Amino acid sequence: MTVSRIDARFAALRSEGRAGLVTFLTAGDPDQAASQALLDGLPAAGADIIELGMPFTDPMADGPAIQAASLRALQAGQTVPKTLDMVRAFRRHDDATPIVLMGYFNPIHSYGRDRFLADAVEAGVDGLIIVDLPPEEDDELCLPALEAGLAFIRLATPTTDEKRLPKVLANTSGFVYYVSIAGITGTAAPDPARVAKAVDRIKAHTPLPVAVGFGVKTPEQAGEIAGAADAVVVGSALVSAVANSLDSGGKATAATAPAVLDLVRTLAEGVRAARTGAAA
Repeated sequence: MTVSRIDARFAALRSEGRAGLVTFLTAGDPDQAASQALLDGLPAAGADIIELGMPFTDPMADGPAIQAASLRALQAGQTVPKTLDMVRAFRRHDDATPIVLMGYFNPIHSYGRDRFLADAVEAGVDGLIIVDLPPEEDDELCLPALEAGLAFIRLATPTTDEKRLPKVLANTSGFVYYVSIAGITGTAAPDPARVAKAVDRIKAHTPLPVAVGFGVKTPEQAGEIAGAADAVVVGSALVSAVANSLDSGGKATAATAPAVLDLVRTLAEGVRAARTGAAA
């Protein structure tokens, strides 16, 4: 069997004895050209895995920053086909960095599930995180995605108890995304001690790597979380960096790419400084 890009990346991280940095950006924010430039620049800045958000009109699990990013992208004309085109363009110069599409089921359903899965695989997508499909609906997308060769990454939260956790993990692949705080993205800071306990609890149920996100904004926080997790996910801070770099009309400026990619570099430094047993 061919080793997936996600599995290969986590194997490389283990060999380096460190956690990885997973970066999230919304596809098409603030426009497709600027977004493509950011996507293309992420690996060199230190991103080990990329989550690319598929804009949606009602992103219920996302905080204000990512909601605003979705709105900017949609207003700029971003669509599912354009998001897949961004992945294709990225793959022309990078065939190693895993890309995971994150979002909601409605755009996939509208596109056509089977068509979407085939096109995603062809474009070079490695996995999906679809936040509004629980395990009870695995037949809807999870199992077809696995059959198509895409990892289906599930979220576990502080409220996922011992009874629920095995069901959440049953068809999860690639890695487990642990949501470190209850609530929406980008609204509170995670507690490293609680995160460490939660990661240990999840690892008792699965051999999959555990990535931790929601609320990580600084290199210091990233380093603390990297002390327990296999990877650290940063999203709202990067999306906010995009927003803060735009002109008064909401357009990209010369400051947009440096604002985001420089932040990724500092976050990567924070993660790489934490060499722990979690990644060893």
